Amino acid sequence: MMKTILDKIAENKRQEIAVLKSKYKLSDFESMLFFHQETRSLSNAIQQQEFGIIAEFKRKSPSAGDIRMAADPLDVVANYQKAGAAAISCLTDTAYFGGSMRDLEIIREFTKLPVLRKDFIIDEIQLFEAKAHGADAVLLISELLDPEHAKQLTIIAQSLGMEVLMEAHDRAHLEKINDLVDVIGINNRDLHAQKTDIETSIQLFDYLPKDRLCISESGVKAAADLERLQATGYHGALVGESLLKTDNPASLISKTPVPCS
Repeated sequence: MMKTILDKIAENKRQEIAVLKSKYKLSDFESMLFFHQETRSLSNAIQQQEFGIIAEFKRKSPSAGDIRMAADPLDVVANYQKAGAAAISCLTDTAYFGGSMRDLEIIREFTKLPVLRKDFIIDEIQLFEAKAHGADAVLLISELLDPEHAKQLTIIAQSLGMEVLMEAHDRAHLEKINDLVDVIGINNRDLHAQKTDIETSIQLFDYLPKDRLCISESGVKAAADLERLQATGYHGALVGESLLKTDNPASLISKTPVPCS
């Protein structure tokens, strides 16, 4: 069977983790810059807004190719912050998204907003690395993890003071999300085929627990999409490519969706 892009990313990530483990012990991260600094709550930041936007910084992606390869994270995040973003997502994968741990540090030093490390996290050393470089929260992808492993990583992340956003793309993977995660995300992008459809969030909403904080990820093209997601019942959205391709991120971020009746 031909490998999908997610298969290739996961394979590359396992190689990166092997290198990381050859260089660092878990205890090495405890002396780094941000490890003992207090984290900021991603879930609270989303809930404090009528519809919270997690604005994403990345330079490229497998689906879009090069987006803004020369982008300065400080300039981008300053615009996001000015526009009223609830939080920042930082892609730290280098090979496929053009990111780095240094981007995470720069953003965390600059902004007072919670910062989510978005990567393909499959090992606890990545959680220690995230905390040491400034992450307030981390993304876990249900498609890459079995339920027990996902729960274990959730517990470790929270023990380090970080919150967990765990995402799913379909009902089968949604069932892997444990009761401990802080935010549930529905990813509108099929990570294998790299196709995006906001209808994924609409169709899966009825299967989400109504007492949990839930957001939609990817595929937002216009303010009307945000209005539709909020009317469906979502508390916020993670938006990346559409923000990075516009000179006016406020046209999405500060566009207040119509309140639900």
